Amino acid sequence: MTDSQTRVAPKAGKRERLVEAAARVFYEQGIEKTTIADIATAADVPVGNVYYYFKTKDQFVHAVIETHASTLAEVVAKLAPLPGPAERLKAMVDSWVDQRDLAARFGCPTGSLAAELDKRPDGFGGEPARLMSLLIDWARDQFTELGRPDAAELAVAFVAAYQGISLITNTFRDPDLMATEGDRLKRWIDEVAGRD
Repeated sequence: MTDSQTRVAPKAGKRERLVEAAARVFYEQGIEKTTIADIATAADVPVGNVYYYFKTKDQFVHAVIETHASTLAEVVAKLAPLPGPAERLKAMVDSWVDQRDLAARFGCPTGSLAAELDKRPDGFGGEPARLMSLLIDWARDQFTELGRPDAAELAVAFVAAYQGISLITNTFRDPDLMATEGDRLKRWIDEVAGRD
């Protein structure tokens, strides 16, 4: 059984299981290669029942984008109690590095989704950009709290470093590359925060 055929535990409702399965299958094999039957199989939902919840693959994509946004909101909420912006930024880096084995196999979930949707003529209505903006905006707020007048530029550099290392980690199938870049990013954050 391949990763995309692994079934989702039947603890959640059917709609939730379908969205969770779609997010995973899109990540593992791409949107274009994924069929609604693939999603149904991964969610352990009969194909005929899928259409009660989702009529098209695009509806799945919208739901997956919202899932990515919710996941980011959860991560950010967990980081909020940390004592300062530098600690929050470094904890975000740690969360990325913790996912390095998946990144080595499939890349960044959000970046991969955005890159694939950007190839469509409609660019999926700017939804991938909105999703990426959530992370950039959060990072900008952290750099602003550090008192940096160049917070917007630093936020883009921060997210670009992650997206770039996700691509390189995936290209070389080497999770150690992400760990090394994570260490460098944390040193950079300390420099930007004036802790060097």
